[in-house]
Amino acid sequence: MSRTRTEGPLARTAMAFVLAGGRGSRLMELTDKRAKPAVFFGGKSRIIDFALSNALNSGVRRVAVATQYKAHSLIRHLQRGWNFLRPERNESFDILPASQRVSEHNWYLGTADAVYQNIDIIEDLAPRHIVILAGDHVYKMDYEVMLQQHLDSGAGVTVSCMTVPREEARGFGVMAVDASGRITEFLEKPADPPGMPGDPARSLASMGIYVFETRMLVAQLRRDAADPASAHDFGKDIIPRMVADGQAQAHRFEASVVRSAAETAPYWRDVGTVDAYWEANIDLTDVVPPLDIFDHDWPIWTYAEVVPPAKFVHDLAGRRGEAISSLVSGGCIVSGATARRSLLCTGVRLHSYARVDGAVLLPQVDVGRHARLANVVVDRGVRIPAGLVVGEDPVADARRFRRTEKGVCLITQAMLDKLAA
Repeated sequence: MSRTRTEGPLARTAMAFVLAGGRGSRLMELTDKRAKPAVFFGGKSRIIDFALSNALNSGVRRVAVATQYKAHSLIRHLQRGWNFLRPERNESFDILPASQRVSEHNWYLGTADAVYQNIDIIEDLAPRHIVILAGDHVYKMDYEVMLQQHLDSGAGVTVSCMTVPREEARGFGVMAVDASGRITEFLEKPADPPGMPGDPARSLASMGIYVFETRMLVAQLRRDAADPASAHDFGKDIIPRMVADGQAQAHRFEASVVRSAAETAPYWRDVGTVDAYWEANIDLTDVVPPLDIFDHDWPIWTYAEVVPPAKFVHDLAGRRGEAISSLVSGGCIVSGATARRSLLCTGVRLHSYARVDGAVLLPQVDVGRHARLANVVVDRGVRIPAGLVVGEDPVADARRFRRTEKGVCLITQAMLDKLAA
């Protein structure tokens, strides 16, 4: 039964619970010092800013973020950039480190346990619905649309999903649905994902976004917590159990994706590998990028550092400060160097005669004179020595740095220090 429109947006009575405790080990050294949701993206944002901005833009004003692995960088970012939600306006923003609230011996055991250990906080806020979100994906989505479908369907849980190539579905929860959208089967990260009826080359994959009525979620979490055989995970335990009970409904991402006039297709990325992270950042340098971060109607909020404008200096043949098809953040100085199809985060310095092409340079990277970098990700604060060449000799690159199957090199200061030793 449809709700009465005079009740107002469902998002205003909902709470977003963001799961941001994962390490993201496939990002290799990028997550040695920070959790995956805290990794920089798009020049000035962090990955978690997309889930949080979606919640805020959807009208959700009560947010909780569960952290665990090396959370200091993430917590500092959240405190600086997301502290504007005010209790006196019926808003809240809670950071929930793993604090052994339920057991003195257990940290968060799984995604479901991370929510279960904070049931008292949820019940104190008493939201009507809970939107469970992953804090490590890049996309734009209106959760109000999903909340409305959930209420209209009467489902116990609504799971957001999208179609992906079958060979890529091994890393997802894969589902089958009937004509009404009810989920009839759910397999978590199957070795041989089933194809879709009529389209065997593609599978229907869970996005890790769930909507529950709060009372239903609390009941499911308490049941799961009492099961010693459970992994206490939404994808492995909670969702399959509710599918078996006929309580799970699918929500198609296409119905709630937010697109500007410039975006031609729904955009969602799990930037969980170095290759995927590099590709998603470099995508933004396209003339018409697949993800429009310039969309004023759906802004991506973040902590805005106070820095001077980007600066380009020198205008001599072979020593001209320029950037072609690139994103250059505030505080950068391109001094007689060239950036091509690259993304420069805040405070990057390119010195004379340096050349970067297909480079994702995190904040405060310093690239020395005559250095040439191609297809690289350089970690925060790294000082690239003068004359270093990366991206032209695969054998030398693999010996010195972390080189991926697609030829992207990840460079950290520790790697460079070993070369100098």
